Amino acid sequence: MVMKSFLLVALITSNLTLVFSQNRVPVFRQDVPLDSIRLSDPFILADKATSTYYMTGTGGMMWKSKDLKKWAGPSVVVKTDPESWMGKNPMIWAAELHQYQGKYYYFATFTNREVKIDTVGENVIERRACHVLVSDRAEGPYVPMKDPEYLPANKPTLDGTLWVDKDGKPYMVYCYEWLQNMNGTIEKIELKPDLSGTIGEGKLLFRASDSPWSREKSNGKIGPNKVTDGPYVFHTGTGRLGMLWTSWIYDVYTQGVAYSKSGTLDGPWIQENEPITPPNYGHGMLFRTLNGTWLMSVHSHKKSNGRTVRVPHLIEVDLSGDKLIVGKPFTH
Repeated sequence: MVMKSFLLVALITSNLTLVFSQNRVPVFRQDVPLDSIRLSDPFILADKATSTYYMTGTGGMMWKSKDLKKWAGPSVVVKTDPESWMGKNPMIWAAELHQYQGKYYYFATFTNREVKIDTVGENVIERRACHVLVSDRAEGPYVPMKDPEYLPANKPTLDGTLWVDKDGKPYMVYCYEWLQNMNGTIEKIELKPDLSGTIGEGKLLFRASDSPWSREKSNGKIGPNKVTDGPYVFHTGTGRLGMLWTSWIYDVYTQGVAYSKSGTLDGPWIQENEPITPPNYGHGMLFRTLNGTWLMSVHSHKKSNGRTVRVPHLIEVDLSGDKLIVGKPFTH
């Protein structure tokens, strides 16, 4: 029953993403309030060079704002290669924007539904992987770089993010999806200095089953959930290394946090006992506003006309101490 429930969630997500594929011509709108936007996995870059906030997420689109109150968009900012492994019309999930060494990078998950890489039980697994695109401007367009692949073609990976560790090297932190390994993981892989490809192989950081707060019921037994989703790495004000990540408590999307004992990506990662956000909020990231305030961007789920929609939200956070403290909703 639990397996079927998660397959249903995956199917709904896939269908929604098809609606927001990069080949769809969006209707551009101005002065749109944040809570009127429908967007999964919202990620916000506060770009000092243009004094503009750029928001991406699932679907390959971009929204822009000067004040975080009213947004303009969506616009298409991705140009993939139809001859690459992604195919002619890939689904795009959980896109992130990172400014690094004078350029802007687009970390995202691409899915080619025409290619099946594995079948595990009832799970037919499509070709899905994290990839990095580049642009000279925050608003794109973003195009692929040299390496045709970043992660193994026979593994479904998702939700890649960027982190420069204490060794000064850039890494992609990503999820190896539970659909194949049945116990989702969060892993790291070293990136080339210009982020144009990867070096070596991925390394396990922690498993979904390490979580003390996630839950699912399978064959009448309650245990840890299988899902790892949306890793985001950060430093607290005291320099402590933390990671946001999301799973489920039964059918409720929920976000937790872990802290690295060593202060590096290698961990060990110690999971907090309780979720860090209220129920039904997840896939969070942190950013500093142009005025210096720290905020968390997340999305929630709600039903609308019989469909599940995702709504982005901003929440105040306190990073000054040894732990991330989540505050009240941001009201500008």
